Amino acid sequence: MTGTVLAEFGLLILFPFLMAYAAASDLLTMLIPNRISLALILGFALLAISGLMSPGEVGWHVAAAAVVLSVTFTLFALNIIGGGDAKLAAATALWLGFDGLLDYLLAASVLGGILTLAILAARSHPLPGRLATLPFALHLHDRKTGIPYGIALAASALLVLPETSLWSAVAAG
Repeated sequence: MTGTVLAEFGLLILFPFLMAYAAASDLLTMLIPNRISLALILGFALLAISGLMSPGEVGWHVAAAAVVLSVTFTLFALNIIGGGDAKLAAATALWLGFDGLLDYLLAASVLGGILTLAILAARSHPLPGRLATLPFALHLHDRKTGIPYGIALAASALLVLPETSLWSAVAAG
């Protein structure tokens, strides 16, 4: 694959697929498997060697991921967020870099707040008929269960990615 084709595959297929997989996994199991974050990291590594980014740009993307990982690891250690959320946010920051990071964090906060309010509202009502027979719905409806924040992280990443310099570089091709 040429550099442009590799970059287009990463941005248009791999990244969206992994975000959708992370969101679905978090919704259904309340877990984001490590393999998703590892695949994001490996996908970015392929993107980095595609030739569309300078070594300096790659370094800034790695720095953005390191900053997010240090903050989210601290939040995880304080039992504020889950480990899968922390790793997913850092792996996503690797793709977005600093130019998309603030928009990503803002979008994740807003969408995460909306998601949380919606789930809390749903939990205040009994599950309708067929939903009450689905194990994931019963688990999600349980007030002791957390919020699958990976949904907000993934949706935010998909909203912000087209606004990044990485996307612009691939579009300019």
